[in-house]
Amino acid sequence: MTDPLDDATRARLLADPALILSDRDVMRALVAARESELGENVIDIRGRAMEALEHRLDRLESAHESVISAAYENQAGTQTIHRAVLSLLEPVDFAGFLEALEADVAPVLRVETLKLVMESAESAPVAGDGGPLVVVPAGSVGRIIAAGRKAPRGDDIVLRRASAETRDVHGTEVASEALLPLDLGPDTRPALLVMGSLDPSRFSPAQATDLLRFFTQVLRLVLIGWLRE
Repeated sequence: MTDPLDDATRARLLADPALILSDRDVMRALVAARESELGENVIDIRGRAMEALEHRLDRLESAHESVISAAYENQAGTQTIHRAVLSLLEPVDFAGFLEALEADVAPVLRVETLKLVMESAESAPVAGDGGPLVVVPAGSVGRIIAAGRKAPRGDDIVLRRASAETRDVHGTEVASEALLPLDLGPDTRPALLVMGSLDPSRFSPAQATDLLRFFTQVLRLVLIGWLRE
């Protein structure tokens, strides 16, 4: 026979029963003790109801934590894009703009490579001096985005594993990449911003692109401004 509760503990529980009700482990033990007294052929509906409520509470807590985590991630992502946009707006000439892409924007976005791909009217091979600007032959932007697919991908943002089509553009090995098409207006050849990461899960087709789309629009407008000068 187990020892009875001491007077102090008993008085405390009687004064504040919520101490037991709020402790899941204690409540589970009490229900289990009650069911063992009833025997194997008797089912205590209260115990089953409590188990169902516990499972539902667990799901609600998990969903709550997921929502909070997603909110923090969205906030952090928004702040990152805002810092990157400010870095795009600071340069006073095109050379400074290109330098900012590599020296400021890439570290803010935490990517290993950040390349501005622009088409040339000539059919020369991919040309770059290791900096952020890469000049490619006419028609290359579409081929890079398609990456061997017969169906065109359109002008939307592409997130994927690194492709052989962009190896020369990155100039180094990356595991995943983001392709941001840039429409520079009529009578202007298409351009492309290419980001590369060593993390294979950094850019995935399942990820949202709202923030990247906003960043792309800002970069497109800034680039159009420099090209007009």
